[in-house]
Amino acid sequence: MMSQTIIDVENITFHYHQEAAPALDNVSIQVKQGEWLAIVGHNGSGKSTLARILNGLYIPETGKVKVCGIELSEDSIWEIRKHVGMVFQNPDNQFVGATVKDDIAFGLENNGIQREEMIKRIDWAIKKVKMDAFHNHEPHHLSGGQKQRVAIAGVIAVQPDIIILDEATSMLDPAGRSEVIQTVRELNDQGLLTVISITHDLEEASKADRIIVMNGGKKFAEGTPEEVFKRDEELVEIGLDLPFPFQLSKKLREAGVPIQHNHLTEEGLVKELWTLQSKM
Repeated sequence: MMSQTIIDVENITFHYHQEAAPALDNVSIQVKQGEWLAIVGHNGSGKSTLARILNGLYIPETGKVKVCGIELSEDSIWEIRKHVGMVFQNPDNQFVGATVKDDIAFGLENNGIQREEMIKRIDWAIKKVKMDAFHNHEPHHLSGGQKQRVAIAGVIAVQPDIIILDEATSMLDPAGRSEVIQTVRELNDQGLLTVISITHDLEEASKADRIIVMNGGKKFAEGTPEEVFKRDEELVEIGLDLPFPFQLSKKLREAGVPIQHNHLTEEGLVKELWTLQSKM
């Protein structure tokens, strides 16, 4: 159930340079335990800055951030990072171990996990991301999707409450992207992680429970995917590309095909088209 607030961000502001416009301007958000929240926006919208604040990489100039009940400050950064794991855009930048097993062990060693417990967690994490046939492979020889799954295994082995995917699928081909999203979806469905996905890809965001749209350092829109995509023309105006099934649904309706919904997934669109065909 998504009832308890696990992250509470209240009126935060952040500048990279004093003279520049704020990267975040009086932003407030809440994240519920167990939900999948997508934060979307074009480059420079503030979404990645927000992600880095949630992980304690930056401290806001004004406002408050609470993660798992802990208020973010210079003194609490390391405590907060025990609760928040982060997977970045380029997995090669995260690898430090010579093998998959060694790489996952790195974060556990840094957290002072005992060897017997470490071995259990490595085996558990590798199985959870379906990479148990790759224990002794070199990470750099894996495919893009496999690399990100190893990066996710390294995060979940530490057993955080929250995982942030910071454009984690943007460098992957469609197959690799699907691999990663499916892996994280399963972990989320099992109640193991609250997920925050930072992305410019609205098709990926359409699979989330809730979407926050950032623009110019401010929160532009918030709601379920269905609620947010009702503002389709406004989203295009701020530089976002609507999911292909959504665009195709609209075009078919404009062409006279009696489609009842603007579909967010290909499966939904195909199902309705099939139903229409069967009635003809």
